[in-house]
Amino acid sequence: MNNNRLVVCAYHNVGYRCIRELLRQGAEITLIFTHEDSPGEQIWFASVRELAELNGIPFITSDINEPENVERLRVIAPDFIFSFYYRTMIKPQVLEIPRLGALNLHGSYLPKYRGRVPVNWAVINGETETGATLHYMVAKPDAGDIVDQEKATIEFSDTAHDVFAKVTDAAVTVISRAWPLLRAGRASRIPMDLKAGNYCGGRKAADGLIDWEKSAVQIYNLIRGVTHPYPGAFTYLDGQKVLIWSAWPREGSGQPGVILAHTPLLVGTGAGVLEVRSLQGEGGQEQPAQEFISNHQQITSFQENP
Repeated sequence: MNNNRLVVCAYHNVGYRCIRELLRQGAEITLIFTHEDSPGEQIWFASVRELAELNGIPFITSDINEPENVERLRVIAPDFIFSFYYRTMIKPQVLEIPRLGALNLHGSYLPKYRGRVPVNWAVINGETETGATLHYMVAKPDAGDIVDQEKATIEFSDTAHDVFAKVTDAAVTVISRAWPLLRAGRASRIPMDLKAGNYCGGRKAADGLIDWEKSAVQIYNLIRGVTHPYPGAFTYLDGQKVLIWSAWPREGSGQPGVILAHTPLLVGTGAGVLEVRSLQGEGGQEQPAQEFISNHQQITSFQENP
């Protein structure tokens, strides 16, 4: 047996790039499960669906766990199932189908940042590195044996979008190394030490609310962790929601949320001062801070509530 018959579940840039790498190495991908794009989501990433069409690979956008899809998989009898940023939890009955195992590519250096949106959480929490990890899937999310992983640095000036690009590159590196070893039956299986890591839940747009009692660095990390193409960090000004897309922490002190200067726009926090560089008023366009503030000369502070 050549151990080369795959079913891939994939979405987003990680899915697109990892499928391309597998195809480059001659993998036989018999079927791809992907997602329909959500109308309410900003689609800034490559389309797995278009990649499947380009390469003549059949694809399905319904849930892999649906009974008819489970039966389809049993007929295909793949050697492996891969999951690359597939957004549906794959159930144990599916994981048991591939002869040589089901593996997931996760966007963190496991066991740290198991769970949802690991790149955003790593930036928000001020981490200096993250990575990509290929591991076997088990019933518990992000808990199976590790096959391979690659680190990615997080610079202090990086946004989550910047880090996601680095993690995507790391993911391709991992797949390029691991796939030949998996086919040959020589890939590592390192037990996951869950006690050494953490699990993170998903994030909603409402989680971008700025708490001015936190330090300037913490607020800055939130802003860069959810800035474009994500929903953004926000506060309130005279009862109106204001998105802050870009900022930088500085030394100094001032009451949390209080505007200390207009040029540049400096705001007090729980520790340090935040220089706000671009904002967007409710219903308006993003503007440089000085342009925005010229129309709001009377403002004295930002608030956490409308």
